Amino acid sequence: MKKQENKSRYAILGILTIAPMSGYDTKKFTERSMMSSFWNENYAWIYPTLKQLEQEGLVTSSSEKQEGRPDRRLYSLTKQGKAELRRWLGKPASFQQIERNEHLLKLFFADQISPSTTLEQMRLLHEDLAKTLASLEETALQAAAAVSRQEPGGHLYSPYRLLVLNYSLQTTRAQLAWCEETIAKLEELQASDQ
Repeated sequence: MKKQENKSRYAILGILTIAPMSGYDTKKFTERSMMSSFWNENYAWIYPTLKQLEQEGLVTSSSEKQEGRPDRRLYSLTKQGKAELRRWLGKPASFQQIERNEHLLKLFFADQISPSTTLEQMRLLHEDLAKTLASLEETALQAAAAVSRQEPGGHLYSPYRLLVLNYSLQTTRAQLAWCEETIAKLEELQASDQ
C-alpha cells in the first residue's frame, strides 16, 4: 500500500511564501484568508509539521522577542523549501471525489429521526453557509479594491488566488441553493407527517 503524502506540509510551505510566520500566525492565516473555504490546519498538525520541515532544511526558524510574553518562533522558507514547494506544485493533484461532510452523512440516515430534527439541522447549515458566503463576498470586495489600487498586500490577491476565491464563491452559492431546496422538501415532509 502506497504511503499517502502529507499535503499539510505543502500548505504550510505555500503560506510561508507570503511572509515569515509563527505556528500561530499560520493557523490564523488559514482561518482568516480565502484559504479557509477549502483548507484548514489545526495546531496539532502545524507545530509538528513545522518542526519536521525545519529538520529537513525546508524552513528555518528564529526567535522574536515579545514584550510581556514568551518569545515567538518565526519560520521562513529556505531555497530548498521553495524548490520542494515548486516540485509539488508541478505534479498533478490527485482527484478527490469523496468529500467528508457530516451534514450529508446525517441527511443520508435521517429516516431514523423526525423530519423536524433534520429540518432544524438544515436551517443551522443554511445560516452557516450564508455567513460563509457573506465573508467570501467581503473578501472579494477587498481583493478587487486592493488589486485596482495596487495596495500593499495586493499580492495576497494574485490572479491564481482570485480563481480560487471564485471557486469558493460559486461552490458556496451552489451549496446554499441546495440547502434551500432541501429545507423546502423537508418542510413538505414535516407537513405530511402531521
